[in-house]
Amino acid sequence: MAGILRSAAPPGVRTPSLPRGESIRRRIRVSAELRETPSPTSSVEVQAEPPPSPKISPPPGFKQPEPKRFSVRPDKFLDILGASLALPFRLATGVFVQGYSVSFVSQDSIPSDQYAMGIAGLKLKETSKLGPRPEKPIEIYEFEGCPFCRKVREIVSILDLDVLYYPCPRNGPNFRPKVLQMGGKKQFPYMVDSNTGVAMYESDDIIKYLVDKYGDGTIPMMLSLGLLTTLTEGFAMIGRMGKGSSYSPAKLPSMPLELWAYEPSPFCKIVREVLVELELPHLLHSCARGSPKRQELYEKVGHFQVPYLEDPNTGVKMFESAEIVDYLRATYAS
Repeated sequence: MAGILRSAAPPGVRTPSLPRGESIRRRIRVSAELRETPSPTSSVEVQAEPPPSPKISPPPGFKQPEPKRFSVRPDKFLDILGASLALPFRLATGVFVQGYSVSFVSQDSIPSDQYAMGIAGLKLKETSKLGPRPEKPIEIYEFEGCPFCRKVREIVSILDLDVLYYPCPRNGPNFRPKVLQMGGKKQFPYMVDSNTGVAMYESDDIIKYLVDKYGDGTIPMMLSLGLLTTLTEGFAMIGRMGKGSSYSPAKLPSMPLELWAYEPSPFCKIVREVLVELELPHLLHSCARGSPKRQELYEKVGHFQVPYLEDPNTGVKMFESAEIVDYLRATYAS
């Protein structure tokens, strides 16, 4: 299914229309007016209103945590363990970007200002072959606990796309109704690409569209096995059954949060679950192995580690999944 849109942004949420790599800081309020009969081909009229919403404050006593590589806070050990089950079930699908290749080189051959992982006195030189880049982030309405949505998140990771996610947990008051208005049914995932005017349901159709438009046209094997793909996607979520599926009352931010992450990472997953449960729109900067955005984050903060959260509503920028989860609940949960 396809539809022509100017914007699919829900009322009260300011969304980006910026090139990739440019931070979301543009404050616009969008209100949508649909045609009399909602359908998958509805066009949407947009109205901009400049006044900003009141700024949300970080929780009292909040302190930026220091990044710690490969460490798990003791109270999150079982969460990370459960989230890690996806890796064997999905054979690490989404860990590497399209056209990934790696070679071992001496430490001296990699400049100090370039991101590279070190192993046994050597450096990993990682490269990739990416397709055309969308000018504006693709928008996807979905939720964490859905196996069909996970399929689409995996191809997003492989294609190294930036995506503006509108979480649609069960009983969510904001974005589930909006999908019904735009497309005519409550079905997920639902994708809107304002670069081409295309909107569609059906995970397999979305995957085919994305690889044709922003990849090399090839669907990865683990995403092309039909029922087996869907079954293994479901098995991948056994360790986190029900997480990231149901709405918890929360304040809706005026601007989307920004998250640097990639789908197969268990540390990123527990953060995404909370973003979905609190129905917090967020721009995902996908950065699987081989992604050039790893270098972008390295230059930005002098360190690469995910997840990394930037909240333009409070000015908070932070690493560490467990602390990010605490921050999100303390700041946005009602």
